[in-house]
Amino acid sequence: MNYKKVFAAILAGAMMMSMAACGSGAGSSTTKEEAPAAQTTTELSGSVSTNGSTSMEKVIGVLSEQFMADHPNVKGTYDPTGSGTGIEAAKTGSTDIGLSSRALKEEETAEGLKGITVALDGIAIIVNADNLVEDMSVEQIAQLFTGEAKDWSAVGGNAGEVACIGREAGSGTRDGFESITKTKDSCVLSQELTSTGAVIEAVKSNPNAIGYASLSSVEGKEGIKAITVDGVVCSEATILDGSYQIQRPFVMVTNGGELSEAAQAFLDFATSADAKDLISSAGAVPAAK
Repeated sequence: MNYKKVFAAILAGAMMMSMAACGSGAGSSTTKEEAPAAQTTTELSGSVSTNGSTSMEKVIGVLSEQFMADHPNVKGTYDPTGSGTGIEAAKTGSTDIGLSSRALKEEETAEGLKGITVALDGIAIIVNADNLVEDMSVEQIAQLFTGEAKDWSAVGGNAGEVACIGREAGSGTRDGFESITKTKDSCVLSQELTSTGAVIEAVKSNPNAIGYASLSSVEGKEGIKAITVDGVVCSEATILDGSYQIQRPFVMVTNGGELSEAAQAFLDFATSADAKDLISSAGAVPAAK
C-alpha cells in the first residue's frame, strides 16, 4: 500500500472540512452584519392653539386631553374668549383653530374662513331650582326676554318680576338663542355676561332669574334646572332627532390656509368617528357618522 498517497488524501480531506467550517462561520458573520436596521418613526410634536366659544369648553377639553395623551410631544391650549373673538382670531391667524357655537355667516365664508361642524348642542333654558315653572313654549320664552311678559305669574309661576340673564354681543350662544326665538336686538336683559358659567351662577343666585346655556355645561349643575320647551326635554336624543328646537352647531374655524402638522392632525381627529364617544361624554351630539 502506498502510505504517502493515503496520508495525502486524508490531509486534503481535513483541509477541505476546515475550510468549509470557516466558510460557514464567515457566512453567519456576514448575515448578522447585513441585517436591516429597525425602522424609526417620527413622533408628532409642536403646539395646537384654540380660541373661542366658552360653550365648547367641555368638548374641546376632552378632545385635547385625549389627543395629547396620544401625542405627548404636542401641547394644546384653549382660550375661552367667545365665538366672535375666536372667529376673528382664526381669520387673523393668531390661533390655529377658532371655536364657534354658531354657523359661519355668509360674509365670513366670503372672507375665506372655513367651518367644520364637530357637534350639535342644545341651548338649555334654565331657571332657578326653586322656580315652579317646568315648561314653556318658544313664544312664552320670547315674551319674557323681550319684556312683553314681566312677571312669572304670566307663564304659570309664582308672582315675581322676571330677571333675564343673557350673553354678550358676539356670543354664539346668544346668536343661536335669539335667532330661534326671533328676539334678535329686542331682548331686555337684567345682566349681560361674558361666559356660560357666569350665566349659570347668576340664575343659581336669583330665584326669579331665567337664562340660557349650553346643555353640555348645564348637566349635573346644582341650584338650577333646565325646563322643557313645548313639552320636549333638552337631551342628546331630542337634539339628534330635531324635536328640541333651540339648538346650534359647534364649529371649528380655520382661515383656509395650511395648518401645521400638529394642528391638522388635531382637526382630523376631532372630526373623525374616533372622537364620537368623547364628544358624547362632554354632553354634546357628535356630527361624525
